[in-house]
Amino acid sequence: MYSGKCLCGEVQIKINGKISDIIHCHCSLCRKNSGTAFATNGFINSAEFEITTGEKSLSTFSFKPGRNRHFCSKCGSPVYSSNEQDPTRFRIRLGILDSDITERPISHNFVTSKANWEDLGANLPRYNSFEPSRN
Repeated sequence: MYSGKCLCGEVQIKINGKISDIIHCHCSLCRKNSGTAFATNGFINSAEFEITTGEKSLSTFSFKPGRNRHFCSKCGSPVYSSNEQDPTRFRIRLGILDSDITERPISHNFVTSKANWEDLGANLPRYNSFEPSRN
């Protein structure tokens, strides 16, 4: 079982199953929706997904007919996406999870659409907190 919550903690979720087809998506839509270089998404069985608190705080945005993005109306955190053509699965942004997961990403997708400043194989320094130049 996995659990998670939005940034403000208003919307809390549980997943009582596995996460499949985890990908790092570099398409312009995922970049705009996440505000980052890519979004890490995975699919879950909708019957194994539960909103434990904050369901009334969810808002929905439909970018395309039948495809809905559900997010916290208080902090804006993406919670999950649904597709009316396949109601058995939801797509979840893995960043919302507080639990460690056992599944791993299988690919980087839409790499020709990636941000021009994203270097997929960058060998950048790694820090346990802020970079040393930040005061």
